[in-house]
Order: sequence, then C-alpha cells, then structure tokens
Amino acid sequence: MKSGNACYHSVQNILCSSLLFKNIKIKTHRNIILSVLYGCATLSLTLREGRRLRLFEKRVLRRIFGPKGEEVIGKRGKLHNEELNDLCSSPNIVRVMKSRVMRWAGHVARIGESRSVYRDLVGKPEGKRPLGRPRHKWEDNINMNLKELGWGVG
Repeated sequence: MKSGNACYHSVQNILCSSLLFKNIKIKTHRNIILSVLYGCATLSLTLREGRRLRLFEKRVLRRIFGPKGEEVIGKRGKLHNEELNDLCSSPNIVRVMKSRVMRWAGHVARIGESRSVYRDLVGKPEGKRPLGRPRHKWEDNINMNLKELGWGVG
C-alpha cells in the first residue's frame, strides 16, 4: 500500500493537469499505479485490504476526472462510484489482483508436486498454530475466488 501511495504522489501533478487528455491520464494510471501490483499473485487479500485498495483507486480516478462539471454529466457536484465506473472502462484493482492470483494458481497447479513452489504454496506447515482464529491460507483464497466466479470447487 505504501508503494502505491508513493507511486500516486509521484504522478499526482500529471493526473490532475488540465493540459492532458483524460485518456492519457487513464493510461498513466494503468501503467504506473497498476504496476505496483507486481508480485501480488501470492498474497492473501483480506476484505479490509480489498476495501482500502478500492478506496485508493476511486481517489485516483476522482483526481483524474476532477470535480464533476458540465462536460462530464451536465451538472456540478461530486462524482459517484457508478459514474466513475462508467467513465473508466478498466476493471477495478481488486478484480485485477484476483485474476493474477488465479493465473498464478493455474501455473502452480501445472508445474506439478515435485517442484518446491508447489510444495511451499499448497503444503501444510509444521509446528504449533497460534491461538485464535486461523488465518486464511493462499489455497483458501483460491477456493473463495473460484466460488465468487461461479466455477465451484470439487
């Protein structure tokens, strides 16, 4: 999250500039801000983190499109989330993360059980568990993503 904020602040002047077209700003957002997601395929995304990422993305998109003016929808005011989704056709940041996780899961499943990556991600750790509710494992998140997509788990 910190690297995303640092990336955002480094291009903040570009994103709010009135001299650039909005499509250039959106491409900048996709190329720079979404590049922070490199390596996110092995992370377990919690609901809180997902909410924070969506809020961050909405803040960046509001910066790109500026305050709602007559040229956007015809009246002044605040851009609502539905209007932001209509203006920007790119998928939200959480969906991008989940698709990358699913792509990595397919890759891990294909490489076979003999490789250490497979054993590390799917294997069971040894030792005592800490007190409290167990954390979601990476494999549990894969199963939840499959259920969300409607593919079901066998």
